[in-house]
Amino acid sequence: MRTPILILALCAALAGCAAPQRPDADPETIASVAYRDAGKPSMTLITVVNNRTGEGGHTALMVNASERVIFDPAGSFYADIVPERQDVLFGISPRIFQAYRSAHARSTFHVVTQEVPLTPEQAQIAYHLVTTNGRVAGAFCANATSSILQQIPGFESIDVTFYPVKLQEQMAQFPGVVTDKYYEDDSEDLKAGLAQGNAALNAPAGG
Repeated sequence: MRTPILILALCAALAGCAAPQRPDADPETIASVAYRDAGKPSMTLITVVNNRTGEGGHTALMVNASERVIFDPAGSFYADIVPERQDVLFGISPRIFQAYRSAHARSTFHVVTQEVPLTPEQAQIAYHLVTTNGRVAGAFCANATSSILQQIPGFESIDVTFYPVKLQEQMAQFPGVVTDKYYEDDSEDLKAGLAQGNAALNAPAGG
């Protein structure tokens, strides 16, 4: 019985993976911001990594299918113009995606993205899985994401894990993965970063 307790204690320490729940947006609001990316179907594993220890702080999954969304299990991200339902963020335009990365990247953490090309069928399965998964308990971000990935055809070899970096390492083994690391050197206070990003998104801007 000690192992599950130790795992949960470790995961509870992960930054950005145990946020208060936001009320679900209504279907009309979600439909009004739907963003369809012109690129090929894909999914992008997002891993927030501690700059000092190399340990993972959060896991999320962006899916580009009939629309582009971010599955942000127990995530901290919020923005007035980004509706959320059941841990899924909608309306993920390039501007919103950059705001998401910027909010998590700071002096103490950087963001690793791993984009994987999908067939239209795989992408729509991924979209269905993330939008029907439901809310995720705090510290279960990597567990929920790896469980979803395992159900996508072609990704059945993914092992379910509680550890964001272990999931990142598994994703790196798939062919065609494009990896990017994003750094910022601003305040280590996540709340400050979220508030700053929200203010910027509320300001008039193109994109």
